[in-house]
Amino acid sequence: MKKTSVFENGLIWFGAAVSIAEILTGTYYAPMGFKNGFLAILIGHLIGFIFLYLAGLIGALSKRSAMETTKLTFGSKGGKIFSFLNFLQLLGWTAIMIYDAAISSSEIFSFGHNLWAFLTGALIIVWLMIGISDLGKVNTVSMTLLFILTIILSRYIFKDDILSIGPAKESMSFGAAVELAVAMPISWLPLISDYTSNAEKGRESTFVSAIVYSLISIWMYVIGMGGSLITGKTSLASIFSITKLGVFAVVIIILSTVNTTFMDAYSSGLTFKSIKLDANEKKVGVIVSIIGTISAMIFPMDDITDFLYFIGSVFAPMIAIQIADYFILKNEAYVGDYNILNTTSWILGFIIYRLILNEEFILGPTLLVIIITMIITIILNKVFGEK
Repeated sequence: MKKTSVFENGLIWFGAAVSIAEILTGTYYAPMGFKNGFLAILIGHLIGFIFLYLAGLIGALSKRSAMETTKLTFGSKGGKIFSFLNFLQLLGWTAIMIYDAAISSSEIFSFGHNLWAFLTGALIIVWLMIGISDLGKVNTVSMTLLFILTIILSRYIFKDDILSIGPAKESMSFGAAVELAVAMPISWLPLISDYTSNAEKGRESTFVSAIVYSLISIWMYVIGMGGSLITGKTSLASIFSITKLGVFAVVIIILSTVNTTFMDAYSSGLTFKSIKLDANEKKVGVIVSIIGTISAMIFPMDDITDFLYFIGSVFAPMIAIQIADYFILKNEAYVGDYNILNTTSWILGFIIYRLILNEEFILGPTLLVIIITMIITIILNKVFGEK
């Protein structure tokens, strides 16, 4: 496979971050007021950046795809547990993203939810058929257009004084807001090594990927929050209506969805291949896109907060164990089927996350769970590991 450059990796993650899911998530912050909301978004993304970078670095150094890196820590069969969970996550994201694009486009034009879902799914399949190594020019054109149109949107949103808007009487806690900002980059942890493992310059590409994604994701969150503050509504149709962009708003929605969801569908193929070695990743990606499109036509998917928190509970402890195992304990690749010690750490981390999810922590539960899980992993390996 052709190696990807630092620029191409940055472009890929720019496309991942220019997402209507991120804009919609940003609308949840509006009741906090701009200043509190922005601070929560910033802190959450800083936490997410650190762990997104470390996750990608494992793939860059080991030259393994994301789910193959889990086998280094959890064993050849233990890693397949996370491959399966990640596959389900990617299938869910594919359906959610297509649904969001269809809902927003149909609200703008007042017709055609299933038509827009079909069009978005079809374009994702076209992107898959072109392939990641040959998408450079296509992504450059689409991302340039998206960049220009998003600046136009930002100009409309920030022409009014939204900095002075204070919190509403009912808003989520600061810790919950930080967690919601952490949750989005955490959802990319099981994917980033699919790209950094194939980079010409692993370390540089990993840093650029993580920083580009984090900065643009912050921007998307802030656009969603700002648009909701101005309009008093949370729908993309209402937010985009202030720009008078009309059909160009749909271009933004569709192209951003295709660029982001292509990565989900592409990685679903790589993930499935780590479960079934003879699987054709491109065909799997196409099948996932078709299932996602049909699901977007049938099922309502308006609130994704529980989905995001479930992702956090699965993958936050997973990456904590990988970081401890790879960078701190410096263990060699586990050669057995299951690494019982690390699997035990993950189970404990998962349980701890679910138990403290609704508790108030100023920096949210993810950072605390990752630190606790790393400590548990180090202790278990030092006490019970092979000498």
